[in-house]
Amino acid sequence: MNKLILPFLFWSTSACSQSYAPAPGIEGSTAIHKDSSAISGWASHITLRRGYLDIADPSLGFVSYGIDSDGLIAEGDALSVVSLGDSGEAILTFNTAIFDGPGPDFAVFENGFTDHYMEFAHVEVSSDGVNYVRFPSASETPLIPQMTNFTFGNCAYIHNLAGKYRQGFGTPFDLTELIGIDGLDVNNITHIKLIDVIGSTEISNGSSDASGNPINDPYPTAFDSGGFDLDGVGVIHSTPLEINVVENNLTLYPNPAKGFFKISHANNLTVRILDHSGKTVSEPIQHENHTFLVGDLTPGIYFVEVDTSNKREIHKLILL
Repeated sequence: MNKLILPFLFWSTSACSQSYAPAPGIEGSTAIHKDSSAISGWASHITLRRGYLDIADPSLGFVSYGIDSDGLIAEGDALSVVSLGDSGEAILTFNTAIFDGPGPDFAVFENGFTDHYMEFAHVEVSSDGVNYVRFPSASETPLIPQMTNFTFGNCAYIHNLAGKYRQGFGTPFDLTELIGIDGLDVNNITHIKLIDVIGSTEISNGSSDASGNPINDPYPTAFDSGGFDLDGVGVIHSTPLEINVVENNLTLYPNPAKGFFKISHANNLTVRILDHSGKTVSEPIQHENHTFLVGDLTPGIYFVEVDTSNKREIHKLILL
């Protein structure tokens, strides 16, 4: 949370190259506004583990600002957030899974009061709620001076850390970056974990980016509202609710499908797959129980035409 606003604040300076996307409103920014039509939904549940007021002095206790549900939906109120504190964690789950679509797949919102006052969190995802994979982050922020609650940084030095953008604008994350990692299905992300970055460049348990470089963000922030302040997690690409067909002795599943789907019926069938324009994209197949391999079809909406001996049915099919 924005702790104190002084009449003047100091900019950190550096000869670094500013390799990454700039602030909202500047050409090349990747910021996503909370009201963007790209956001199709929000996290539905949060599990929170509060972190320390100051991890260097655990005797001070833990942060306490906000209630858990304040971290679900970014409502545009900078005060409606939940604070993680030093090393705190939040795990978000969703009504339906997130999948890897074109461009970013979700966005994380923090409540920085201006473009370059930033408190960060690592972002990890899981497709089973047990094994998590971290987005590879990068920080080019100079290590001297140590950022404090009274200094600005520069968001163009930051990549893949939640909190990069000011309140109302989410930091996007693209699951394409994680394709091929063992144990992770990028088309079935069920959990997102946010881990507060400890921005000290001097203490041994300070946080580092994917290259091992220390991450410099405001430290210490020994307030009830210290550390990363979660405002919400917006979903861009989520799988629809299951629409498996079970009627008239016909079963079509799974739906949505990825790579294959199955149809079973008591009698022989003739089955065709049609695209959204009605064009047939598969050869007619006659079978009682059949598995259709559809991994070569572009993800999207299709229709399955089923002819029985006395009836024709058309069912909607979603391919991921």
